[in-house]
Amino acid sequence: MAYYISPRFLDKVSVFITKNYLDLPGVRVPLILGIHGRKGEGKSFQCELVFERMGVEVTHISGGELESPDAGDPARLIRLRYRETAELIKVRGKMCVIMINDLDAGAGRFDEGTQYTVNTQLVNATLMNIADNPTDVQLPGSYDATPLHRVPIIVTGNDFSTLYAPLIRDGRMEKFYWEPDLDDKVGIVNGIFSEDGLSQRQVEQLVETFSNQSIDFFSALRSRIYDEQIRHFIHEIGVERISLRVVNSLEGPPQFRKPDFSLSHLIEMGNFMVGEQQRVQTSQLVSEYNRGLYSRNQSTPSPAATPSSQQPTNGSTQPPITNGYQKSQASNTHLTLETQEQIREILSHGYRIGIEHVDERRFRTGSWQSCAVGQITGESDAISTIESCLAEYSGEYVRLVGVDPKNKRRVMETIIQRPNGKVGSW
Repeated sequence: MAYYISPRFLDKVSVFITKNYLDLPGVRVPLILGIHGRKGEGKSFQCELVFERMGVEVTHISGGELESPDAGDPARLIRLRYRETAELIKVRGKMCVIMINDLDAGAGRFDEGTQYTVNTQLVNATLMNIADNPTDVQLPGSYDATPLHRVPIIVTGNDFSTLYAPLIRDGRMEKFYWEPDLDDKVGIVNGIFSEDGLSQRQVEQLVETFSNQSIDFFSALRSRIYDEQIRHFIHEIGVERISLRVVNSLEGPPQFRKPDFSLSHLIEMGNFMVGEQQRVQTSQLVSEYNRGLYSRNQSTPSPAATPSSQQPTNGSTQPPITNGYQKSQASNTHLTLETQEQIREILSHGYRIGIEHVDERRFRTGSWQSCAVGQITGESDAISTIESCLAEYSGEYVRLVGVDPKNKRRVMETIIQRPNGKVGSW
């Protein structure tokens, strides 16, 4: 199968890798290349094709390896892989790179529900340190004064705005937003169906029909075409015997005739897949379940509520605890009109509200912590929750965060309280 490499992608990655192996006088070359863009557009696969074309060896690190129950393990892993790859360059005499897939999934902060751990901080700090000192990367507990060979690092992700800002600054990371244009899509899809007899015009029509779909949609579409033959094979053998026939069978692997790859059949199956996507987007059962849970919490008295026989003489009652705070807690904080307008703007766009706090010492390192705001149902609910948070953390910085739940990215951050400062403003 002849896979297509985008000329833009090949140019960017090959220049970056080569530049890191050259000694350019008076030029500071970023050690990290960050390739970001929409899901399923083939960022990692295009990288693999470029590596194969250039004859580059790759050391892989998954975003899932950047967290561990033991503090410090992910940072040590990065340093260890870096030193091993530097040794490979020396021993084999060829270009090598380190590739970290889905860095934002392992080290990013998407919303108030994302825990910011010690390992997350150490991973960010380690990558920054390696980018600043690429020939002096030491393992904990040992020191080797011998300079290492510089090893370029390529990272992929969907939204790098969730990463620690100093890590992605221009001196450390060179950014490349990958969004295949029509020519790239046609070339890639043509490579996917190169053995199936589709003409160039038919591939163009297929791409135009599903122009909003990512590259992985067309790869999944080709795989889905074989479902009919596999279904017939299962019915012919019998569901009870299919395991014996497929795994360790003396008859050898089953052979299938070439399925129908006509354009009309591909479009029909593609429309079916689009319908499946839409059903996922429109069902949103978790929202329905959470609304039901919130309603029950609203109607259930708190166990900590004062018994009726011991109610205060002024007639006030203890309401249920919601959103992680006792909203009836006495509070003399009042949001400014500007902050209230920001809350209305966030809610009007369908975004979620998050609240974060940090003390003065941790403010300098950006180690914000999330307040558990729960499900906010409206403006009054949001204001009450924020005021409770301001009262609870009256001696700390508090900031309001707007999160786009669809794209999982932050759309706004603004500090609404400073220690011993005015509430609701900078």
